[in-house]
Amino acid sequence: MANSEHIVASFDDELESIQGMIMRMGGLVEQAIADAARAMDTRDVELAGQVRRNDAAIDALDDQINDAAASIIARRQPIASDLRTVLTVFRISNNLERIGDYAKNIAKRSEAILEHPPVEGTGASLRRMARQVELMLKDVLDAYIQQDEDKAQDVRERDLEVDQMYSALFREYLTFMMEDPRNITTCMHLHFMAKNIERMGDHATSIAEQVIYLVSGEMPTDDRPKATDVPLPPSA
Repeated sequence: MANSEHIVASFDDELESIQGMIMRMGGLVEQAIADAARAMDTRDVELAGQVRRNDAAIDALDDQINDAAASIIARRQPIASDLRTVLTVFRISNNLERIGDYAKNIAKRSEAILEHPPVEGTGASLRRMARQVELMLKDVLDAYIQQDEDKAQDVRERDLEVDQMYSALFREYLTFMMEDPRNITTCMHLHFMAKNIERMGDHATSIAEQVIYLVSGEMPTDDRPKATDVPLPPSA
């Protein structure tokens, strides 16, 4: 009996350790989103470079989480509910890693547009969109720790706002490009940054769906609400 209790306690400790790594990784990703958006808006090349360098820490945590989760499956052979927890960790980590990659890509493009004149007003709009995704990510990580299905569903529904913001920016950039051909290069970079942020929102929504799966045992079956009035080009 004592040995069985020790095994259960040890298993719980391992899960808690992985969840701690998920939260650290989530914090780094939240910061990457904020810093990448600020670097773009303020044309801060040093901050953009920092975002790119910091992505290595996000990738390293992703590797650690995947190794730890795989080890638990191999050694513990967890039952259904515990296995669901471990599989959710895998998927959340993967989504966080992808969001970090998009933040790094925004930082790269921030460096590239320094060679071109700014387009007035566009940086602030893009930064507001990034802030929306940053808040979604914060809330969905809280939902994960609290195992709050309702909060996760709320995040899932808020992705529509991000899609609508992307659609508005898409039209805005087209207008700027048609008004002055000198804006074309900058606006193309800004467009791909906006697309990166829209993809971040998709990954935050995927995390929300994993939280729903973790709590309920079932993935959502209804389609995500999407803004479809503007065609979405492939991501950069």
